[in-house]
Amino acid sequence: MSRSIHDQTLALAGVFQAANLVQQIANNGSCNQTSMETCLRSLFATQPANTLDVYGGELTDIREGLITLSAVMSEQKKQQDIEVLRYVLNLIHLESKLNRNKDMLQVIGSRIEQARHTASHFGFVHPNLISNLASIYTDTISTFSLRIQVSGNPSLLQQDDNAAKVRALLLAGIRSAVLWRQSGGRRWQLILARRKVIQHARQLAEKANRSFDN
Repeated sequence: MSRSIHDQTLALAGVFQAANLVQQIANNGSCNQTSMETCLRSLFATQPANTLDVYGGELTDIREGLITLSAVMSEQKKQQDIEVLRYVLNLIHLESKLNRNKDMLQVIGSRIEQARHTASHFGFVHPNLISNLASIYTDTISTFSLRIQVSGNPSLLQQDDNAAKVRALLLAGIRSAVLWRQSGGRRWQLILARRKVIQHARQLAEKANRSFDN
């Protein structure tokens, strides 16, 4: 896997896209279906040709993550930005714990492989698959002492389908955090290389916007 700033930015955008969708569901009860499909599909991209391939091969697939990354890392003024950043930092921290737990990694990999048939049969945003992925998160990542506390509308979060989407997206966020680490991403870069990451994310987002408009 390439360790360039390009690949690190794409992978980090994947974490931000998943976190932003979690924030949307928690507060609105819905999110962009296309962006969610990109996140959930990334869980099954086990042999990608490159980093962008994990997200479908087009910048438009990861456009929401690129826009969110550049906005949140440059401003952090709105409450929703603070929530998204908290989710991102927690996902990166949880991934570092997961990376040291080889048994759990094996369980997650095995169960995602088992879910591949459901994904190919029903699609990546079908409730059956989302429920399956949510249970993987609950049985593995949720057992760590650090648990991500999702802020939002309690009545929305208590709905089973919304809770399942949140957990499935958090699992996808962990997958992107794995990719970020594999491409050379480190937590200190979020501070020391922040401007470089923001600048590259903006450039990629502009390209994605041009393709999206066309």
